[in-house]
Amino acid sequence: MDLGISGRWALVCAASRGLGRGCAEALVREGANVVINARSSESLEKTAEHLRRLNQNVTVYTVAGDIALEETRHSALTACPQIDILITNAGGPPPGDFRDWSRQDWLDALDANMLTPIELIKASVDSMAERGFGRVINITSAAVKAPIDILGLSNGARSGLTGFIAGLARQPQLAGRNVTINNLLPGSFDTDRLKNTQQGVAQSSGLNYESVRESSRQKIPTQRFGTAEEFGAFCAFLCSAHAGYMTGQNILLDGGSYPGTY
Repeated sequence: MDLGISGRWALVCAASRGLGRGCAEALVREGANVVINARSSESLEKTAEHLRRLNQNVTVYTVAGDIALEETRHSALTACPQIDILITNAGGPPPGDFRDWSRQDWLDALDANMLTPIELIKASVDSMAERGFGRVINITSAAVKAPIDILGLSNGARSGLTGFIAGLARQPQLAGRNVTINNLLPGSFDTDRLKNTQQGVAQSSGLNYESVRESSRQKIPTQRFGTAEEFGAFCAFLCSAHAGYMTGQNILLDGGSYPGTY
């Protein structure tokens, strides 16, 4: 299927590895030009070279830095000739007990996982509407649908973003101009972040890492972890010309782990 996004420009945040990289790869394969962002310049440049090899007909720009900082956002936004597709993404705040979190911990979580996506969206959607095409995908978390007690910072910040998007996506001046905004909620994907989390569980519990990983896998109905490639493919479809009738949705990709009907 031709997704109809060849020649479009995409800004993909946290794209040097993991789910962000999977999204960038899928977009590049479809002929989209990309501006990719990550904190580490070295890993970002390696990813950029990989993307250029995937499709020599696209342009790949890099902007290194923390996207939660205003100067990095400005650099990323200006590096993109026009933003047709915006993929917001940021690592989640650390787990813990809410009794131990300071006000600054909460502000940092909100800044990275709620306010930064909103700032990027604010800078992009009106020009998308003027051109009659726009796709915004926020990579959030399955914890928005099924909160995890030790991830309170993430639960709170990402839920705030989810509520904001529910209203914004339905504005006629956006939805009526072919600008869609959706959230992708990943469950357990086989990324470095998942492995680090599982290693942390193993260390704190005194269990073997492989046994922790196997126990986690067995709890997933599909009996496997997701891959960044399939996450990226799903994201690319939501960015396509064929997905203009879906907006304001929270789409759970978790291998069937969420047990509810709705």
